[in-house]
Amino acid sequence: MANTFPKLHNAAWPGIVGKGAPDSEPIIPLDTLLALTANAEVDGVKFDGIDLFITDPHFSIDSDADAVKRMADHIASYGLAVGSFVAPIWGGAGGGSAMGSDDDRQRFLTQVRKACAIGQQMRAIGIRPTGGVRIDSSVGVEAWDADPVGNTKRIAETFREAGRIAEGYGEYLVAEGEICWGGMHSWREMVKLLEMVGMPGVVGYQADMAHSMLYTLGYNREEDRILPKDFDWSDTATLDAAYRTVADALRPWTLDFHVAQNDGTVFGSGDHEKTGRHCRVDDPNGRLDIVKHAGYWLRDENGNLTKTMRHICWDGCMFPNAVMESQDTWNAVLGAMIKVRDAHGWDE
Repeated sequence: MANTFPKLHNAAWPGIVGKGAPDSEPIIPLDTLLALTANAEVDGVKFDGIDLFITDPHFSIDSDADAVKRMADHIASYGLAVGSFVAPIWGGAGGGSAMGSDDDRQRFLTQVRKACAIGQQMRAIGIRPTGGVRIDSSVGVEAWDADPVGNTKRIAETFREAGRIAEGYGEYLVAEGEICWGGMHSWREMVKLLEMVGMPGVVGYQADMAHSMLYTLGYNREEDRILPKDFDWSDTATLDAAYRTVADALRPWTLDFHVAQNDGTVFGSGDHEKTGRHCRVDDPNGRLDIVKHAGYWLRDENGNLTKTMRHICWDGCMFPNAVMESQDTWNAVLGAMIKVRDAHGWDE
Protein backbone atom coordinates (compact mmCIF):
# COMPACT_ATOMS: atom_id res chain seq x y z
CA MET A 1 0.00 0.00 0.00
CA ALA A 2 1.30 3.46 -0.91
CA ASN A 3 2.36 5.81 1.87
CA THR A 4 -0.12 8.57 2.69
CA PHE A 5 2.22 10.70 4.86
CA PRO A 6 3.85 13.10 4.73
CA LYS A 7 1.33 15.01 2.63
CA LEU A 8 2.77 16.59 -0.52
CA HIS A 9 2.55 20.37 -0.90
CA ASN A 10 3.63 22.91 -3.48
CA ALA A 11 4.72 26.45 -2.57
CA ALA A 12 3.04 29.68 -3.69
CA TRP A 13 5.83 32.10 -2.71
CA PRO A 14 8.04 31.35 -5.76
CA GLY A 15 5.43 33.36 -7.66
CA ILE A 16 6.45 36.44 -5.62
CA VAL A 17 10.04 36.00 -4.39
CA GLY A 18 12.47 37.71 -6.75
CA LYS A 19 9.58 38.92 -8.91
CA GLY A 20 7.86 42.24 -9.49
CA ALA A 21 10.87 44.58 -9.34
CA PRO A 22 11.64 46.77 -12.38
CA ASP A 23 14.55 44.53 -13.39
CA SER A 24 12.78 41.21 -12.77
CA GLU A 25 9.89 39.19 -14.13
CA PRO A 26 6.25 39.85 -13.18
CA ILE A 27 4.64 38.30 -10.12
CA ILE A 28 2.73 35.11 -10.93
CA PRO A 29 -0.87 35.27 -9.63
CA LEU A 30 -1.89 32.93 -6.84
CA ASP A 31 -4.70 31.48 -8.95
CA THR A 32 -2.20 30.47 -11.64
CA LEU A 33 -0.14 28.60 -9.05
CA LEU A 34 -3.20 27.01 -7.49
CA ALA A 35 -4.34 25.74 -10.89
CA LEU A 36 -0.90 24.37 -11.80
CA THR A 37 -0.68 22.64 -8.42
CA ALA A 38 -4.19 21.19 -8.59
CA ASN A 39 -3.70 19.99 -12.18
CA ALA A 40 -0.41 18.20 -11.54
CA GLU A 41 -0.80 14.42 -11.53
CA VAL A 42 1.51 11.40 -11.70
CA ASP A 43 0.00 7.91 -11.95
CA GLY A 44 -3.18 9.12 -10.30
CA VAL A 45 -1.39 10.88 -7.41
CA LYS A 46 -1.88 14.62 -6.93
CA PHE A 47 -0.58 17.33 -4.62
CA ASP A 48 -2.39 17.43 -1.28
CA GLY A 49 -1.95 21.11 -0.55
CA ILE A 50 -0.10 24.38 -0.93
CA ASP A 51 2.04 26.53 1.39
CA LEU A 52 1.35 30.28 1.27
CA PHE A 53 3.13 33.64 1.37
CA ILE A 54 0.89 35.86 3.50
CA THR A 55 1.47 39.05 1.54
CA ASP A 56 -0.05 41.06 -1.28
CA PRO A 57 -0.84 40.43 -4.05
CA HIS A 58 -1.42 36.79 -3.09
CA PHE A 59 -3.00 37.00 0.38
CA SER A 60 -2.89 40.14 2.52
CA ILE A 61 -1.39 39.92 6.00
CA ASP A 62 -4.13 42.41 7.00
CA SER A 63 -6.97 40.11 5.92
CA ASP A 64 -9.94 40.16 8.28
CA ALA A 65 -11.82 37.05 9.33
CA ASP A 66 -14.20 37.24 6.35
CA ALA A 67 -11.30 37.55 3.90
CA VAL A 68 -9.53 34.58 5.51
CA LYS A 69 -12.71 32.49 5.19
CA ARG A 70 -13.07 33.48 1.53
CA MET A 71 -9.46 32.51 0.85
CA ALA A 72 -9.90 29.18 2.64
CA ASP A 73 -12.99 28.43 0.57
CA HIS A 74 -11.22 29.49 -2.62
CA ILE A 75 -8.24 27.21 -2.02
CA ALA A 76 -10.55 24.36 -1.03
CA SER A 77 -12.33 24.74 -4.37
CA TYR A 78 -9.08 23.54 -6.00
CA GLY A 79 -9.11 20.42 -3.82
CA LEU A 80 -6.07 21.62 -1.84
CA ALA A 81 -5.28 21.96 1.86
CA VAL A 82 -3.14 24.76 3.33
CA GLY A 83 0.16 24.14 5.11
CA SER A 84 2.94 26.44 6.25
CA PHE A 85 3.00 30.22 5.88
CA VAL A 86 5.75 32.69 5.08
CA ALA A 87 5.23 35.77 7.27
CA PRO A 88 6.34 39.09 5.69
CA ILE A 89 8.64 40.12 8.54
CA TRP A 90 11.05 42.29 6.45
CA GLY A 91 11.25 46.06 6.60
CA GLY A 92 10.12 46.52 3.00
CA ALA A 93 7.03 44.41 3.70
CA GLY A 94 5.93 46.20 6.87
CA GLY A 95 8.13 44.34 9.34
CA GLY A 96 11.61 45.10 10.63
CA SER A 97 14.97 43.65 11.61
CA ALA A 98 14.94 41.10 14.42
CA MET A 99 18.16 42.67 15.73
CA GLY A 100 17.15 46.26 15.02
CA SER A 101 15.66 49.04 17.12
CA ASP A 102 12.77 48.44 19.48
CA ASP A 103 10.49 49.81 16.76
CA ASP A 104 11.96 47.43 14.17
CA ARG A 105 11.46 44.49 16.48
CA GLN A 106 7.87 45.46 17.28
CA ARG A 107 7.04 45.64 13.58
CA PHE A 108 8.61 42.19 13.15
CA LEU A 109 6.51 40.82 16.02
CA THR A 110 3.34 42.47 14.71
CA GLN A 111 3.72 40.63 11.39
CA VAL A 112 4.26 37.35 13.25
CA ARG A 113 1.13 37.99 15.33
CA LYS A 114 -0.98 38.70 12.23
CA ALA A 115 0.26 35.56 10.45
CA CYS A 116 -0.39 33.40 13.52
CA ALA A 117 -3.93 34.76 13.86
CA ILE A 118 -4.64 33.82 10.23
CA GLY A 119 -3.10 30.42 10.82
CA GLN A 120 -5.25 29.81 13.88
CA GLN A 121 -8.40 30.75 11.97
CA MET A 122 -7.53 28.44 9.07
CA ARG A 123 -6.93 25.59 11.53
CA ALA A 124 -10.35 26.23 13.05
CA ILE A 125 -11.92 26.21 9.58
CA GLY A 126 -10.27 22.83 9.00
CA ILE A 127 -8.33 23.60 5.84
CA ARG A 128 -4.92 23.80 7.57
CA PRO A 129 -4.16 20.57 9.43
CA THR A 130 -0.37 21.02 9.38
CA GLY A 131 2.29 23.68 9.09
CA GLY A 132 4.17 26.46 10.86
CA VAL A 133 4.99 30.12 10.24
CA ARG A 134 8.30 30.81 8.54
CA ILE A 135 10.57 33.62 9.75
CA ASP A 136 14.18 34.78 9.43
CA SER A 137 16.32 37.46 11.07
CA SER A 138 15.43 40.08 8.44
CA VAL A 139 18.96 41.48 8.43
CA GLY A 140 22.04 40.99 6.27
CA VAL A 141 25.25 39.20 7.17
CA GLU A 142 27.43 42.32 7.04
CA ALA A 143 25.29 44.18 9.60
CA TRP A 144 25.26 41.13 11.88
CA ASP A 145 29.05 40.78 11.62
CA ALA A 146 29.59 44.15 13.33
CA ASP A 147 28.75 42.48 16.68
CA PRO A 148 28.18 38.73 16.27
CA VAL A 149 27.64 37.94 19.94
CA GLY A 150 25.41 40.89 20.75
CA ASN A 151 23.43 40.68 17.52
CA THR A 152 22.72 36.96 17.83
CA LYS A 153 21.55 37.58 21.40
CA ARG A 154 19.18 40.29 20.20
CA ILE A 155 17.82 38.13 17.37
CA ALA A 156 17.27 35.32 19.88
CA GLU A 157 15.34 37.67 22.17
CA THR A 158 13.10 38.69 19.26
CA PHE A 159 12.57 35.08 18.18
CA ARG A 160 11.77 34.08 21.78
CA GLU A 161 9.15 36.81 22.05
CA ALA A 162 7.78 35.77 18.65
CA GLY A 163 7.63 32.19 19.90
CA ARG A 164 5.51 33.24 22.87
CA ILE A 165 3.13 34.98 20.47
CA ALA A 166 2.94 31.86 18.31
CA GLU A 167 2.24 29.65 21.34
CA GLY A 168 -0.70 31.86 22.23
CA TYR A 169 -2.27 31.08 18.86
CA GLY A 170 -1.43 27.37 18.90
CA GLU A 171 1.21 27.95 16.21
CA TYR A 172 4.94 27.32 15.87
CA LEU A 173 7.69 29.20 14.06
CA VAL A 174 10.32 27.86 11.67
CA ALA A 175 13.51 29.79 10.90
CA GLU A 176 14.73 29.00 7.40
CA GLY A 177 18.49 28.54 7.14
CA GLU A 178 19.69 30.74 4.30
CA ILE A 179 23.18 32.13 3.80
CA CYS A 180 21.84 35.66 3.25
CA TRP A 181 20.35 36.17 6.74
CA GLY A 182 22.61 37.45 9.50
CA GLY A 183 22.95 35.09 12.44
CA MET A 184 21.51 32.25 10.35
CA HIS A 185 24.10 32.18 7.56
CA SER A 186 26.04 29.13 8.73
CA TRP A 187 24.99 25.83 10.23
CA ARG A 188 26.89 26.46 13.45
CA GLU A 189 25.41 29.94 13.86
CA MET A 190 21.94 28.56 13.14
CA VAL A 191 22.28 25.92 15.86
CA LYS A 192 23.68 28.52 18.25
CA LEU A 193 20.73 30.83 17.61
CA LEU A 194 18.11 28.12 18.12
CA GLU A 195 19.78 26.96 21.33
CA MET A 196 19.85 30.54 22.58
CA VAL A 197 16.14 30.94 21.84
CA GLY A 198 15.56 27.72 23.77
CA MET A 199 12.00 26.95 22.65
CA PRO A 200 12.18 23.50 21.00
CA GLY A 201 8.93 22.56 19.32
CA VAL A 202 7.86 26.21 19.20
CA VAL A 203 10.78 27.95 17.46
CA GLY A 204 12.55 25.50 15.18
CA TYR A 205 14.31 25.07 11.87
CA GLN A 206 12.88 25.00 8.36
CA ALA A 207 15.23 22.76 6.40
CA ASP A 208 15.36 23.56 2.71
CA MET A 209 17.52 20.95 0.96
CA ALA A 210 19.12 23.52 -1.36
CA HIS A 211 19.84 26.19 1.24
CA SER A 212 21.12 23.65 3.75
CA MET A 213 23.59 22.28 1.20
CA LEU A 214 25.14 25.75 0.83
CA TYR A 215 26.11 25.52 4.51
CA THR A 216 28.62 22.79 3.60
CA LEU A 217 30.44 25.24 1.30
CA GLY A 218 30.91 27.99 3.88
CA TYR A 219 29.35 30.79 1.82
CA ASN A 220 29.43 33.95 3.96
CA ARG A 221 31.06 31.98 6.80
CA GLU A 222 34.29 30.43 5.58
CA GLU A 223 35.28 29.16 9.01
CA ASP A 224 32.21 26.91 9.01
CA ARG A 225 32.98 25.36 5.63
CA ILE A 226 32.87 21.54 5.63
CA LEU A 227 33.63 20.66 2.02
CA PRO A 228 37.12 21.61 0.79
CA LYS A 229 37.67 24.45 -1.64
CA ASP A 230 37.57 23.33 -5.28
CA PHE A 231 35.54 20.32 -4.17
CA ASP A 232 35.22 17.56 -6.75
CA TRP A 233 31.46 16.96 -6.96
CA SER A 234 32.00 13.44 -8.26
CA ASP A 235 33.16 12.55 -4.73
CA THR A 236 29.68 11.70 -3.52
CA ALA A 237 30.88 10.02 -0.32
CA THR A 238 32.48 13.24 0.91
CA LEU A 239 29.39 15.24 -0.06
CA ASP A 240 27.18 12.78 1.80
CA ALA A 241 29.30 13.02 4.93
CA ALA A 242 29.31 16.83 4.85
CA TYR A 243 25.58 17.05 4.24
CA ARG A 244 24.92 14.57 7.05
CA THR A 245 26.99 16.73 9.43
CA VAL A 246 24.65 19.66 8.74
CA ALA A 247 21.51 17.52 8.94
CA ASP A 248 22.58 15.81 12.19
CA ALA A 249 23.21 19.20 13.81
CA LEU A 250 19.91 20.76 12.72
CA ARG A 251 17.53 17.79 12.48
CA PRO A 252 16.63 17.89 16.20
CA TRP A 253 15.33 21.42 15.60
CA THR A 254 13.65 20.74 12.25
CA LEU A 255 9.88 21.25 12.17
CA ASP A 256 9.34 22.00 8.47
CA PHE A 257 10.98 20.62 5.34
CA HIS A 258 11.42 21.76 1.74
CA VAL A 259 12.38 19.32 -0.97
CA ALA A 260 14.65 21.15 -3.45
CA GLN A 261 17.62 20.83 -5.77
CA ASN A 262 20.80 22.96 -5.88
CA ASP A 263 23.82 23.22 -8.20
CA GLY A 264 26.21 24.49 -5.53
CA THR A 265 26.00 28.15 -6.55
CA VAL A 266 24.35 31.28 -5.19
CA PHE A 267 21.74 33.36 -7.00
CA GLY A 268 19.59 36.43 -6.49
CA SER A 269 16.73 37.88 -8.49
CA GLY A 270 14.92 41.21 -8.30
CA ASP A 271 15.30 42.58 -4.79
CA HIS A 272 16.15 39.23 -3.20
CA GLU A 273 19.68 38.80 -1.83
CA LYS A 274 21.93 36.09 -3.22
CA THR A 275 21.17 32.76 -1.59
CA GLY A 276 21.19 29.09 -2.54
CA ARG A 277 20.12 28.58 -6.15
CA HIS A 278 17.09 26.38 -6.53
CA CYS A 279 17.28 24.12 -9.59
CA ARG A 280 14.72 22.10 -11.46
CA VAL A 281 14.23 18.50 -10.40
CA ASP A 282 15.88 17.26 -13.59
CA ASP A 283 18.67 19.86 -13.78
CA PRO A 284 21.82 18.00 -14.95
CA ASN A 285 23.93 20.27 -12.73
CA GLY A 286 21.96 19.40 -9.60
CA ARG A 287 24.34 18.25 -6.87
CA LEU A 288 21.82 16.54 -4.58
CA ASP A 289 20.41 13.04 -4.77
CA ILE A 290 16.93 14.28 -3.87
CA VAL A 291 15.52 11.05 -2.48
CA LYS A 292 18.66 10.03 -0.60
CA HIS A 293 19.41 13.44 0.89
CA ALA A 294 15.78 14.03 1.85
CA GLY A 295 16.19 11.00 4.06
CA TYR A 296 18.89 12.81 6.04
CA TRP A 297 16.11 15.11 7.31
CA LEU A 298 13.17 12.71 7.44
CA ARG A 299 15.06 9.90 9.25
CA ASP A 300 17.15 10.12 12.40
CA GLU A 301 20.83 9.24 12.76
CA ASN A 302 19.85 5.57 13.09
CA GLY A 303 17.76 5.58 9.94
CA ASN A 304 14.40 5.56 11.71
CA LEU A 305 11.55 7.74 10.45
CA THR A 306 11.08 10.81 12.64
CA LYS A 307 7.50 11.45 11.42
CA THR A 308 7.98 15.05 12.59
CA MET A 309 6.85 16.63 9.33
CA ARG A 310 3.30 15.64 8.45
CA HIS A 311 3.64 17.50 5.17
CA ILE A 312 6.63 18.38 3.00
CA CYS A 313 6.82 21.14 0.42
CA TRP A 314 8.65 21.72 -2.85
CA ASP A 315 10.53 25.05 -3.04
CA GLY A 316 11.62 26.42 -6.41
CA CYS A 317 12.23 30.11 -5.69
CA MET A 318 13.46 32.37 -8.48
CA PHE A 319 12.70 29.96 -11.30
CA PRO A 320 11.99 31.78 -14.60
CA ASN A 321 8.29 32.41 -15.17
CA ALA A 322 8.31 30.31 -18.33
CA VAL A 323 9.42 27.34 -16.24
CA MET A 324 6.95 28.01 -13.45
CA GLU A 325 4.01 28.42 -15.81
CA SER A 326 4.60 25.06 -17.51
CA GLN A 327 2.49 22.16 -16.26
CA ASP A 328 5.34 19.78 -17.09
CA THR A 329 7.45 21.45 -14.40
CA TRP A 330 4.96 20.60 -11.67
CA ASN A 331 4.36 17.08 -12.91
CA ALA A 332 8.12 16.49 -12.65
CA VAL A 333 8.23 18.06 -9.18
CA LEU A 334 5.30 15.95 -8.02
CA GLY A 335 7.02 12.83 -9.37
CA ALA A 336 10.10 13.61 -7.25
CA MET A 337 7.98 14.32 -4.19
CA ILE A 338 6.21 10.97 -4.57
CA LYS A 339 9.58 9.19 -4.69
CA VAL A 340 10.59 10.95 -1.45
CA ARG A 341 7.37 9.83 0.24
CA ASP A 342 7.71 6.30 -1.10
CA ALA A 343 11.19 6.10 0.43
CA HIS A 344 10.66 8.01 3.69
CA GLY A 345 6.92 8.11 4.34
CA TRP A 346 4.35 6.10 6.22
CA ASP A 347 0.66 5.22 6.25
CA GLU A 348 -1.89 5.72 9.00
